[in-house]
Amino acid sequence: MSAARRACPPGALGGLRALALGAALALAAPAAGGEYRGPIVDAHSHVPNSTAIDAYVAAMQRHDVVRVVLLGVGGAQKDDPAWLAAAARKYPDRVVAGLPLPDPARPDAAARLDAALARAKARVVGEVHVRQASRKIDRDPSDPAFVKILTVAASHGAPVVIHMDLDARAAAALERALRAEPTAIVVLAHAGGAAPAVIEGLLARHANLRVDLSGMHFARAPALATEAGPLDAAWKGLIETRPDRFLIGIDVWAARLFEPKMLDRLMGWTRRILGELRPEIAERVAWKNAAALYRLE
Repeated sequence: MSAARRACPPGALGGLRALALGAALALAAPAAGGEYRGPIVDAHSHVPNSTAIDAYVAAMQRHDVVRVVLLGVGGAQKDDPAWLAAAARKYPDRVVAGLPLPDPARPDAAARLDAALARAKARVVGEVHVRQASRKIDRDPSDPAFVKILTVAASHGAPVVIHMDLDARAAAALERALRAEPTAIVVLAHAGGAAPAVIEGLLARHANLRVDLSGMHFARAPALATEAGPLDAAWKGLIETRPDRFLIGIDVWAARLFEPKMLDRLMGWTRRILGELRPEIAERVAWKNAAALYRLE
């Protein structure tokens, strides 16, 4: 661990007002190519049970990850609402609990979401599984019922994180949804598994689209980089062209990923990859974009 990171005590960056300390930490940020040493907001992760958050917060303290946005797993875990709420209660200065939306196809999904957002004041909705081949989920986000969900979320100022495996047909449906409700901010998880050229076009055409780079680490595919290799040149070019549109996320979800050594590998890899970006861009992707989008300051 670097001296700059050791100098920052675990609780020093508690509330995201503490990210004002990011200005001080930014002074210690390395030139592009070294390890990024400023704050990180993990904008996309999950928990597989009620106790895994303890190991994750311990790793956050070791690696100066100041906040984690915990999301539901698209209805795959029925206890997500309880687990996320409990994690946020236990670690209020570390955990931001998203509002799961397990079944967006329900006829009353939008009305239920409206009531839940009014009650919980959640800052983000999701992760909503719109299209996931492995689970045989294939929904049309431009369907009027889903667009109504986007409208409701927008009325509460809550971005919607979606899992949507992109192909040509799915990308066209996503574009229709983004046009149908331009006031809604949609966060495309894992960059939709798409190539940088596809994402570049979507970002150019839709100001209400954000992209999280969660789960694109060395243990998953597609990856931004191998564990020791350089950041993919096409991704680096796109991120540096549109630095205000990307969020970093680690996307832990299975219990095996919460082993301390694995968390250290994932968080260390994340810092190394961020360090390949120009320092001011690394800051945006590491925490500033998430802090603004999810109202963490």
